[in-house]
Amino acid sequence: MRRYDWSEILVRCKNMVQEQIAPLLEKLDEPQPDLGIGAGGDPIKKIDLTAENAIVDTLTGRGVSFTLISEESGVRQYGENPQECCVTVDPIDGTTNLMRSLPFYATSMAVSEKPFLDDVHSALVADLFHDVTYTAQKGKGSCRDDEKISPSRNVSLEDAVVGMDLNSYKVDKIAPRLTGLIKKTKHIRHFGANALELCYVADGSTDAFIDIRGKLRTTDVAAACLIVREAGAILKRPNGSPLDAKLDPGQKVEFIAAANAEMHRRILGLVKPEKEEG
Repeated sequence: MRRYDWSEILVRCKNMVQEQIAPLLEKLDEPQPDLGIGAGGDPIKKIDLTAENAIVDTLTGRGVSFTLISEESGVRQYGENPQECCVTVDPIDGTTNLMRSLPFYATSMAVSEKPFLDDVHSALVADLFHDVTYTAQKGKGSCRDDEKISPSRNVSLEDAVVGMDLNSYKVDKIAPRLTGLIKKTKHIRHFGANALELCYVADGSTDAFIDIRGKLRTTDVAAACLIVREAGAILKRPNGSPLDAKLDPGQKVEFIAAANAEMHRRILGLVKPEKEEG
């Protein structure tokens, strides 16, 4: 199997995404073409497709054989030996923010030998507005702009900043499961780009991020999961079991990410299991 310098390649992909979408950022107020529905179920925007093409063109230009797993185009194969690796991408995480000129959106890329979260060995999430790049290599820790990062040591929910995604048609069922936690936590946030919000847990900007909707796709978080884990934070299912899942645009996940084991324990104790709904 051919070996690649994935750190360098993913950064090059990120740079090309920034370069290719730059002209489109000047035209966000113009009518946007109808490009149909992506593999993940959301409408495709031109800027999403442009970002994806920038990633694919960079990889193929480097002679990489790969299976693309994308929120936009689904699963596609490139090169002579596409089984060699999987590249899971969310070309623009936070498209709604971007289209409304809200400064919180990212590009997300994860590389694995097999199409499962646990197999991701190289990852990059780039804040495209602030030009901040998070990276991780399995077994080598996580970085923000090449500086090692670590999560918060805070264990007080009263002082914690907790990200929580309630954006769902099932909010009437989900919110009651989180009421106890919301009452204990003064600082609830949701910024609208979940991969980047997970990276905020990894670098200590926030203390936890919770998504129990069953709506988020593995393509959204494939890269961020490795960044969180390699930074030393905790990332598990809402019942406390290990989080692994197939990398596929249709595969959904739920999780609780916390800065440390004690913070995770306290949050887990306040989140009601699904069977207690109603």
